[in-house]
Amino acid sequence: MPRTLVTGGAGFLGSHLCEYLLAKGHEVIAMDNLLTGHISNIEHLQSEKFKFIKHDVTEYIFIAGEIDYILHFASPASPTDYLELPIQTLKVGALGTHKVLGLALEKKATLLLASTSEVYGDPLVHPQTEDYWGNVNPVGPRGVYDEAKRFAEAMTMAYHRYHNVNAKIVRIFNTYGPRMRLHDGRAIPAFVPQALRNEPITVFGDGSQTRSFCYVDDLIEGIYRLLVSGINEPVNIGNPREMTIQQLAERIIDITDSKSSLTFKELPTDDPKIRQPNISKARELLGWEPKVDLQEGLQKTIAWFKKQL
Repeated sequence: MPRTLVTGGAGFLGSHLCEYLLAKGHEVIAMDNLLTGHISNIEHLQSEKFKFIKHDVTEYIFIAGEIDYILHFASPASPTDYLELPIQTLKVGALGTHKVLGLALEKKATLLLASTSEVYGDPLVHPQTEDYWGNVNPVGPRGVYDEAKRFAEAMTMAYHRYHNVNAKIVRIFNTYGPRMRLHDGRAIPAFVPQALRNEPITVFGDGSQTRSFCYVDDLIEGIYRLLVSGINEPVNIGNPREMTIQQLAERIIDITDSKSSLTFKELPTDDPKIRQPNISKARELLGWEPKVDLQEGLQKTIAWFKKQL
């Protein structure tokens, strides 16, 4: 039975990972300081094979016994969070990544770093491939997240090259599904509650900026395939089906049968105008591509938000 540590294990993606790994027969340790995660995301996982440790990964990590895998998902990840918690975001990307890499070295564990499409910044290459170095403003308000992840990637590859840590990097594109927090600054958690309440839906910019939305179940499957693969270079995991933010808002209005209209506000600083993953590497090396249609994924997500509201 593999023994696996998931940092950020009480968060949106971390909790889904814990659930998936338990189903795969892993003994799972979830570590989270609950800054943006919530214990309700993992309450249903309590068993002899699951353990929760409340801890800040920027501090020294001690875990007795063997560890086979470490999935480093601890970090504020939504615009609301990293703009309100800029120092914590930088610290978990730098100090937190250093601590988990040291643990991986000590335990001879495979480590997977959760990186992000934000390392590409406001891209000048479209769609984005893993060999694109990005167009990032390091001193802008979004730089605290973008550069934290870019530094985390650099440190991860340094440990791989110089300490032979079996390290992997997943670059996660826009993901959605149950357990997202209401109003966390991302489009779907913002649009759905507004639509369900028949309130005006707030669209930033003119709505023409694009995103590519991957349902959480597909994403987790891709992450696991990367974890158990022999690949050590970064891999994009996301849905290549691109759409505008206005199209997304209109789709949500349609599914919820809402009377909401659209209202437009100024686009935030350095907000990417386009975002679409090239997933050729994931298709070729992992045999992975997304399967859940946007309509199906949104219906499941909206049903979950209805319960929260």
